[in-house]
Amino acid sequence: MLDVQCRALGPPDTVKYVTKMAGTLQNQLEIALNEAQFPWAQQGLAQSFAEAGAAGEPGSDGPPQVRLKLGYPVAASQQRLQQNLQQAWQNAGGSGAVKLVVESVVRRHAVQGTLSPLDGIKNIIAVSSAKGGVGKSTVAVNIALALQHEGARVGILDADIYGPSQPIMLGVAGQQPVSKDGKTFEPIEALGLQMMSIGCIVDTDQPMVWRGPMVTQALNQLLFQTNWRDLDYLIVDMPPGTGDIQLTLAQKVPVSGAVIVTTPQDIALADAVRGMQMFAKVKIPVLGLVENMSSFVCPGCGEVTALFGHGGGVATAEQHGMALLGQLPLDIRIREEADRGRPTVAADPESPQGLAFRNIALTTVALLAQRPRDYKAAFGGIKVEKSER
Repeated sequence: MLDVQCRALGPPDTVKYVTKMAGTLQNQLEIALNEAQFPWAQQGLAQSFAEAGAAGEPGSDGPPQVRLKLGYPVAASQQRLQQNLQQAWQNAGGSGAVKLVVESVVRRHAVQGTLSPLDGIKNIIAVSSAKGGVGKSTVAVNIALALQHEGARVGILDADIYGPSQPIMLGVAGQQPVSKDGKTFEPIEALGLQMMSIGCIVDTDQPMVWRGPMVTQALNQLLFQTNWRDLDYLIVDMPPGTGDIQLTLAQKVPVSGAVIVTTPQDIALADAVRGMQMFAKVKIPVLGLVENMSSFVCPGCGEVTALFGHGGGVATAEQHGMALLGQLPLDIRIREEADRGRPTVAADPESPQGLAFRNIALTTVALLAQRPRDYKAAFGGIKVEKSER
């Protein structure tokens, strides 16, 4: 609510005029805050600035100000928010500019069971598909890059031991991590991300003919023996399926939330539902569903065709009561940019494809920000001991 104080600096008529103008300004700000929308607003999220708790106040020596506190980073998208607010302010009859001040603080959020968040990592987000070939790794790396683009400290762990692809996508194929103590690895720096992958440790042409225990041991080493440095988010690119890696993740890795990637076709959606049920059984919250390859955009004429069906992801999300984080096209530029080692968000963050990935990432962490916070670390040093008489 706008708090306006007026001092009697002149005759009564002047005071009445100032008071009326203050009331008008207050009403205009309230209307603007209710009308200004988040570009990434989805079901389950605040749609307007007012719903997100924004507060307006008159500027002492300048334009009115709106203060907005968020639990996720929006550094690169603040201009988009400012434009939406300015348009809403003008629609409400306001004149001149209105200033937006955003405060973003990323917190640790609760994880499954008795696990506690890892040192150096506030939140781990698993990106899963339960089925191969739906573009999960492309979505995972672009979510990571989008969050980094917004000002967060982000890492990505390539947990697909049998088919690591992140080294190629991030342009670091052939680079090997450094070990300063002979026991742990330093993450590889790639496009502003901290990255670790089995593909950076073994020969890329060597097949991983490993049984389950070796695969889970490799995952443990990649995660727990990497010196992650003060991450707000660690994005885990999961292998397809619901096997050993997924079980290890549920039992040993503190996960704040999961994202499921699918295509609109029935076969992929059936596997996506199984993935949702798997996460439900191990008490890991699913933040939402991403429908990839929702349509094909012809590079020649721009015609849009639903090659894999239409609306499957939307219907599945509604049926299971979860958020549809976004829909992505089957676009040759997304594939070409990933193959060149500079995925879409890094190559062209303002393109329609880049903005689609950025909105998905922001929706994901906005939903995560609404989850319960983790307070286990506050009591980590408390021990109960039996006293001796």
